[in-house]
Amino acid sequence: MHQRTSKRSLPRKTTPKVVGGKAQRKNRAARTPNYYNTPQDVPAIDRRRPGAGHRHVLRKKDLVDFVSILPDWDELSKGLNAVVLAPAESDTAGWHDPGIVAICAWQRDLWVQTSPEFYFEHRDIYDRIGVECEKREWGYLCKFTEAQVRAYQLLHIFLHELGHHHDRMTTRSQRDTARGEPYAEAYARQYEKLIWQRYGEVFGWD
Repeated sequence: MHQRTSKRSLPRKTTPKVVGGKAQRKNRAARTPNYYNTPQDVPAIDRRRPGAGHRHVLRKKDLVDFVSILPDWDELSKGLNAVVLAPAESDTAGWHDPGIVAICAWQRDLWVQTSPEFYFEHRDIYDRIGVECEKREWGYLCKFTEAQVRAYQLLHIFLHELGHHHDRMTTRSQRDTARGEPYAEAYARQYEKLIWQRYGEVFGWD
């Protein structure tokens, strides 16, 4: 069974939570080579339809520009067959499969509602990228701009899923993400600090 090893929650218009271990069906009888069944020399960038009420803020060019500022990208990308701009999924901002990392589409109107728990878990990130968040009875309304969505998806979601990929590739079998969510989260935050200044130079904050 094809098993997703991680999901990242997306603050949305219900109470978000981390959801993991969801099985993903795929056609194992498919004979056409693709990034699911064939190793790639260079990771492919695949943009899929975002789904109703959502859109991809990130472009393929954003991903190309972003990986250009990552230290040790040649080493990090080993075993990575594809980066997917994936359709929106409930309670999910990104996911990792063996050889694949994905960033899910964002809701079209950009502003999102989140639970108090999720807000406080990510408040430092929201503050750094300048997201204005208002306290409401049910939680927080976070007023993202396009630039802030782009920063959040690249500096946090993408790096988190790359952390899962790195976890898998540095285990003995290269099959499991043995160190789980804490490792991926720490990995994302460490890399964010390393590239923060360079990110602003390349992408800006407006």
